[in-house]
Amino acid sequence: MMWLRSLTGRVAAAGLAALVVSGTAVRADDADRIFDKSTVWRPLTPNDKLVVYGIDDPEVAGIACWYTQPEKGGIKGTLGLAEDVSDISLACRQVGPVTFKNPKDKLQQGAVVFSERRSLIFKSMQIVRGCDAKRNTLIYMVYSDKVIQGSPKNSTSAVPLMPWGTTEAPPRCSDFFKG
Repeated sequence: MMWLRSLTGRVAAAGLAALVVSGTAVRADDADRIFDKSTVWRPLTPNDKLVVYGIDDPEVAGIACWYTQPEKGGIKGTLGLAEDVSDISLACRQVGPVTFKNPKDKLQQGAVVFSERRSLIFKSMQIVRGCDAKRNTLIYMVYSDKVIQGSPKNSTSAVPLMPWGTTEAPPRCSDFFKG
Protein backbone atom coordinates (compact mmCIF):
# COMPACT_ATOMS: atom_id res chain seq x y z
CA MET A 1 0.00 0.00 0.00
CA MET A 2 2.94 2.30 0.73
CA TRP A 3 4.19 1.91 -2.86
CA LEU A 4 0.78 3.04 -4.16
CA ARG A 5 0.94 6.30 -2.17
CA SER A 6 4.49 6.87 -3.39
CA LEU A 7 3.44 6.26 -7.00
CA THR A 8 0.40 8.54 -6.65
CA GLY A 9 2.62 11.29 -5.25
CA ARG A 10 5.04 10.98 -8.17
CA VAL A 11 2.22 11.11 -10.73
CA ALA A 12 0.74 14.19 -9.03
CA ALA A 13 4.16 15.90 -8.99
CA ALA A 14 4.66 15.13 -12.70
CA GLY A 15 1.21 16.53 -13.48
CA LEU A 16 1.95 19.71 -11.52
CA ALA A 17 5.28 20.11 -13.30
CA ALA A 18 3.51 19.70 -16.66
CA LEU A 19 1.06 22.45 -15.74
CA VAL A 20 3.88 24.79 -14.75
CA VAL A 21 5.82 24.07 -17.95
CA SER A 22 2.76 24.36 -20.20
CA GLY A 23 1.82 27.70 -18.66
CA THR A 24 5.07 29.30 -19.82
CA ALA A 25 5.67 27.60 -23.17
CA VAL A 26 4.30 28.78 -26.50
CA ARG A 27 1.78 26.23 -27.75
CA ALA A 28 1.37 24.77 -31.24
CA ASP A 29 -1.98 26.60 -31.32
CA ASP A 30 0.03 29.80 -31.87
CA ALA A 31 1.28 28.46 -35.22
CA ASP A 32 -1.00 28.16 -38.26
CA ARG A 33 -1.62 24.53 -39.22
CA ILE A 34 -1.37 24.50 -43.03
CA PHE A 35 -1.93 20.81 -43.85
CA ASP A 36 -0.96 17.28 -42.88
CA LYS A 37 -0.19 14.01 -44.60
CA SER A 38 -0.66 10.59 -42.96
CA THR A 39 2.44 8.43 -42.84
CA VAL A 40 1.27 5.45 -40.76
CA TRP A 41 -2.28 4.16 -40.93
CA ARG A 42 -3.80 3.08 -37.63
CA PRO A 43 -7.17 1.29 -37.78
CA LEU A 44 -8.82 2.50 -34.54
CA THR A 45 -6.86 5.58 -33.52
CA PRO A 46 -5.50 8.67 -35.33
CA ASN A 47 -2.75 8.06 -37.88
CA ASP A 48 0.86 9.21 -37.52
CA LYS A 49 1.27 12.36 -39.65
CA LEU A 50 3.66 14.89 -41.03
CA VAL A 51 2.18 18.32 -40.30
CA VAL A 52 3.16 21.64 -41.88
CA TYR A 53 2.83 24.78 -39.72
CA GLY A 54 3.43 28.44 -40.58
CA ILE A 55 4.57 31.26 -38.28
CA ASP A 56 5.46 34.90 -38.73
CA ASP A 57 8.62 36.26 -37.13
CA PRO A 58 7.29 38.24 -34.12
CA GLU A 59 10.09 40.85 -34.33
CA VAL A 60 10.67 41.15 -38.09
CA ALA A 61 7.67 41.97 -40.29
CA GLY A 62 7.85 40.50 -43.80
CA ILE A 63 9.45 37.20 -42.75
CA ALA A 64 7.54 33.93 -42.39
CA CYS A 65 8.71 30.41 -41.60
CA TRP A 66 7.16 27.03 -42.25
CA TYR A 67 8.18 23.89 -40.42
CA THR A 68 7.19 20.28 -40.91
CA GLN A 69 7.17 17.93 -37.97
CA PRO A 70 6.00 14.38 -37.35
CA GLU A 71 3.08 13.88 -34.96
CA LYS A 72 2.38 10.54 -33.36
CA GLY A 73 -1.07 9.05 -33.57
CA GLY A 74 -2.24 5.98 -31.74
CA ILE A 75 -3.39 5.90 -28.14
CA LYS A 76 -0.29 7.66 -26.75
CA GLY A 77 -0.52 10.42 -29.37
CA THR A 78 -4.24 10.92 -28.72
CA LEU A 79 -3.64 11.23 -24.97
CA GLY A 80 -0.65 13.55 -25.45
CA LEU A 81 1.76 11.04 -23.91
CA ALA A 82 3.85 10.25 -27.00
CA GLU A 83 7.26 11.89 -27.27
CA ASP A 84 7.57 13.23 -30.79
CA VAL A 85 10.84 12.66 -32.60
CA SER A 86 13.24 15.49 -33.38
CA ASP A 87 12.99 15.32 -37.18
CA ILE A 88 11.80 18.83 -38.04
CA SER A 89 12.45 20.67 -41.30
CA LEU A 90 12.38 24.45 -41.71
CA ALA A 91 11.97 26.94 -44.56
CA CYS A 92 11.84 30.72 -44.04
CA ARG A 93 11.18 33.34 -46.70
CA GLN A 94 10.74 37.06 -47.19
CA VAL A 95 7.00 37.54 -47.86
CA GLY A 96 6.85 41.33 -47.89
CA PRO A 97 8.92 44.43 -47.17
CA VAL A 98 11.17 43.73 -44.19
CA THR A 99 10.82 46.03 -41.20
CA PHE A 100 12.17 45.49 -37.72
CA LYS A 101 9.26 46.09 -35.33
CA ASN A 102 11.29 47.61 -32.48
CA PRO A 103 14.30 49.23 -34.16
CA LYS A 104 15.57 50.75 -30.89
CA ASP A 105 15.69 47.35 -29.17
CA LYS A 106 18.61 45.38 -30.57
CA LEU A 107 17.92 41.69 -31.18
CA GLN A 108 20.07 38.93 -29.69
CA GLN A 109 21.86 36.45 -31.93
CA GLY A 110 20.17 33.09 -31.38
CA ALA A 111 17.02 34.56 -29.79
CA VAL A 112 13.98 32.27 -29.71
CA VAL A 113 11.37 33.12 -32.35
CA PHE A 114 9.05 30.20 -31.55
CA SER A 115 8.98 27.40 -28.99
CA GLU A 116 6.78 24.33 -28.59
CA ARG A 117 6.62 21.36 -26.21
CA ARG A 118 7.34 18.02 -27.91
CA SER A 119 6.59 15.76 -24.94
CA LEU A 120 4.67 15.95 -21.68
CA ILE A 121 7.52 17.57 -19.72
CA PHE A 122 11.04 17.01 -20.96
CA LYS A 123 11.37 17.93 -24.64
CA SER A 124 10.79 21.12 -26.62
CA MET A 125 11.35 22.44 -30.13
CA GLN A 126 12.90 25.87 -30.67
CA ILE A 127 13.20 28.13 -33.71
CA VAL A 128 15.96 30.71 -33.21
CA ARG A 129 17.13 33.66 -35.33
CA GLY A 130 20.46 35.30 -36.08
CA CYS A 131 22.01 37.78 -38.50
CA ASP A 132 24.81 37.12 -40.98
CA ALA A 133 25.93 40.77 -41.25
CA LYS A 134 28.45 40.12 -44.04
CA ARG A 135 25.71 38.75 -46.35
CA ASN A 136 22.80 40.83 -44.93
CA THR A 137 20.90 37.61 -44.31
CA LEU A 138 18.66 36.45 -41.47
CA ILE A 139 19.40 32.87 -40.44
CA TYR A 140 16.78 30.68 -38.76
CA MET A 141 17.54 27.35 -37.10
CA VAL A 142 15.16 24.76 -35.65
CA TYR A 143 16.30 22.18 -33.09
CA SER A 144 14.91 20.18 -30.22
CA ASP A 145 16.21 20.01 -26.69
CA LYS A 146 15.65 17.90 -23.60
CA VAL A 147 16.22 18.58 -19.94
CA ILE A 148 18.85 15.82 -19.80
CA GLN A 149 20.11 15.42 -23.38
CA GLY A 150 19.33 17.43 -26.50
CA SER A 151 19.22 16.25 -30.07
CA PRO A 152 21.80 17.08 -32.73
CA LYS A 153 19.03 16.99 -35.37
CA ASN A 154 18.42 20.46 -36.74
CA SER A 155 17.51 22.40 -39.85
CA THR A 156 18.60 25.84 -41.03
CA SER A 157 17.03 28.36 -43.39
CA ALA A 158 18.51 31.62 -44.71
CA VAL A 159 16.57 34.72 -45.77
CA PRO A 160 18.64 37.31 -47.67
CA LEU A 161 17.10 40.74 -47.15
CA MET A 162 16.09 42.03 -50.57
CA PRO A 163 14.22 45.05 -51.94
CA TRP A 164 10.47 44.50 -52.09
CA GLY A 165 8.18 46.25 -54.54
CA THR A 166 9.04 49.95 -54.64
CA THR A 167 11.45 49.71 -51.71
CA GLU A 168 14.85 50.92 -52.89
CA ALA A 169 17.13 49.13 -50.44
CA PRO A 170 16.42 46.55 -47.76
CA PRO A 171 17.42 47.22 -44.14
CA ARG A 172 20.82 45.97 -42.98
CA CYS A 173 20.22 43.26 -40.38
CA SER A 174 23.45 44.22 -38.60
CA ASP A 175 21.80 47.55 -37.66
CA PHE A 176 19.22 45.67 -35.59
CA PHE A 177 21.34 43.03 -33.80
CA LYS A 178 23.68 43.36 -30.82
CA GLY A 179 27.34 43.07 -31.80
